[in-house]
Amino acid sequence: MSGSPDDLVSNTPRWFTETEADHSQWYAEHFRELAAEGSDLEGEARLVDAVVAPHSRILDAGCGQGRTAAALHHRGHRVTAVDIDPVLLAAAHSDNPGPEYIEADLSRLDLSLELGDGFDAAVSAGNVITFVAPGTEVEVLRCIRGLLRPGAVYILGFHVDRYPLEAFDVAVQQAGFHLEQRFATWDLRPWTVDSDFAVSILRST
Repeated sequence: MSGSPDDLVSNTPRWFTETEADHSQWYAEHFRELAAEGSDLEGEARLVDAVVAPHSRILDAGCGQGRTAAALHHRGHRVTAVDIDPVLLAAAHSDNPGPEYIEADLSRLDLSLELGDGFDAAVSAGNVITFVAPGTEVEVLRCIRGLLRPGAVYILGFHVDRYPLEAFDVAVQQAGFHLEQRFATWDLRPWTVDSDFAVSILRST
């Protein structure tokens, strides 16, 4: 592999460089505990399900331990779920079977052979876009857009202190999306300038 050590660090997702060594295992266990407690873990899936047709083909980009992917699968959608973390993917296979799980970097995502004519929608729950490698946000958005049918939606949410909305909105335009709607939560509370979380509904052009 070529490149300097600094290049290798910069090309590594923040999920690995900005978290502790055992963070992935903790994350998987955390959601197992929430599920055992009966917590509502399907809010993101309900929103996606509300805006797509039945039996849609959906990409879960940054699926983590698979909670959103599985919830969409159980709602009758065909779900392909992608994550770069093998620990979380192992948890997804164990805890949330049903979707197709793939290990891949979102900034180099190429599923053209599996796709046919594209996904009907994509979703990134949690703070996925804030955990990609620094400087790859536009490329991640472009890769996801390239896997969608024309006019398909991409719904993602993140804390705005991790990724300023001004910078995100520029990346959205550069990637060929347009912002259709924005909310403060996955249950569609209105967005205000004081909101600390943003759920954006993007439309591919």
